[in-house]
Amino acid sequence: MGSGREGSLAAPVLPAQSRPFASYGSALHIALPQPPRAGQLLTLHIDYEAGEGPGVCWLSPEQTAGKQKPYMYTQGQAVLNRSFFPCFDTPSVKCTYSAEVKVPEGFTAVMSATSWEREKDNTFIFKMSQPIPSYLIALAVGDIVSADVGPRSRVWAEPCLIEAAKKEYDGVIEEFLVVGEKLFGPYVWGRYDILFMPPSFPFGGMENPCLTFLTPCVLAGDRSLADVVIHEISHSWFGNLVTNATWGEFWLNEGFTMYAQRRISTEVYGLPYTCLEAATGRALLRQHMDNTGEDHPLNKLRVVIEPGVNPEDTYNETPYEKGFCFVSYLAHLVGDQSKFDGFLQAYVNRFKFQSITADDALGFFLEYFPELKEKGVDTIPGFEFDRWLNTPGWPPYLPDLSPGEQLMKPAEELAELWAADGLNVEAIEAVDIAAWRTYQLVYFLDQILQKSPLPEGNVERLSKMYPKISRAQNAELRLRWCQIILKNNLEAEYSKVKDFLHSQGKQKYTLPLYRAMWAGPEAARALAMETFSATAPQLHVNVQNYVKKILGLEVAEN
Repeated sequence: MGSGREGSLAAPVLPAQSRPFASYGSALHIALPQPPRAGQLLTLHIDYEAGEGPGVCWLSPEQTAGKQKPYMYTQGQAVLNRSFFPCFDTPSVKCTYSAEVKVPEGFTAVMSATSWEREKDNTFIFKMSQPIPSYLIALAVGDIVSADVGPRSRVWAEPCLIEAAKKEYDGVIEEFLVVGEKLFGPYVWGRYDILFMPPSFPFGGMENPCLTFLTPCVLAGDRSLADVVIHEISHSWFGNLVTNATWGEFWLNEGFTMYAQRRISTEVYGLPYTCLEAATGRALLRQHMDNTGEDHPLNKLRVVIEPGVNPEDTYNETPYEKGFCFVSYLAHLVGDQSKFDGFLQAYVNRFKFQSITADDALGFFLEYFPELKEKGVDTIPGFEFDRWLNTPGWPPYLPDLSPGEQLMKPAEELAELWAADGLNVEAIEAVDIAAWRTYQLVYFLDQILQKSPLPEGNVERLSKMYPKISRAQNAELRLRWCQIILKNNLEAEYSKVKDFLHSQGKQKYTLPLYRAMWAGPEAARALAMETFSATAPQLHVNVQNYVKKILGLEVAEN
């Protein structure tokens, strides 16, 4: 899910009785008239109604981009689809599915399916011919249109967004798919379409097969965030094709996907840029572990999820970035990139359409490289595979990101200049940031944020000198600029924080800003309460509840 950039929730694991999780659905017990014979095929017909659960999201026209018609979508990960249809809501079970969806005139239905057709009476027939876990079954209904952007890809969006979506992604997706196939093997899902969601969609992206759900925040107008979709494309192999058998080993989905994303990015954009992007990921991991404490039990790759606890509440940066470090460590043990690429292809081929554990994955790694098994690489002191999986804390191995220095160093030096007591304007003006790509600007702003609060007046000067940053429409830059405003108590620019939170409901952007407001002075806290009061209805129920926790408000039972 997402691009590894969803923000660290760091929610404590609460006792089952204190969570509203049980109301997501109840077990359905079926009594058979007589015991079935071994190998007998049973057809079960279940009549049911759904629609009120947290997996089914109903948006009023005001919550959409077009603001004309209502919209509905489902979000299955991690265990929300039990409120959408009767299912084995565990990633360890995979199945094919078909669906017939009748919607009112003027609406279009789309699903995560390998084929679909529209029949009379505005009825849509969908079939998913490959086995997938229940969390990847997804439906959206709204005022949705499409445009082709490649030989096996189209973008779907509300009419007011379709031109922007087409312009941003025309020709882009196929390039990423081709590189992914070269590295990891055939793309088995047929089409790769993207549905741009309404602004209230809480995630960066959801990798529903054949139809990724993506935040409209990536429509920056200059393709500067187009590479966000590389993460979701990488899930086509890692997560969708080879799936974690339990949510306690979510790193198998996300750690491998982060590694795959960065392999594709290296092929397309080069190693320095990928190292820079990975450095921003490492900074997020550092921030998360500083917030929670390194020894927090959720900072293990193999997490123990107590019965009755929602796996969503264990979600944080660790499976993404610490998982990436573990996969990078496996590559480091091999010592040859092309050999490790070969292993990844073999891994996908060996476990495709299956759900596996870390023991399966690591066992296959040692089987594939018998010389490493013989050396006992799984028990090297300090780097034991068991330590990686079961010990919380900072990764014991960090991949070398030094090729990114050529992009990081200028950003670090410029941040130093802005953090100084007396500004050296001449030195600052000598640095031309016009050609800097998004993640270089992001890295610069992360440095500024770390050094904040800056000496008085410096942030105002910075704001005036770099309208490219302070007036950016790029969501990654807006997030960081808003954090800088709050860390420096820049009340004159509070409206930018408010505008950004009104414009979207993405979890990654929303939660850090509420945390920053709540940690600030009275005026910032008042801004938090006022903004949440105005925007709560446009937020996904999970995001509403997380914000309520931050603000000390009561979380209602679902």
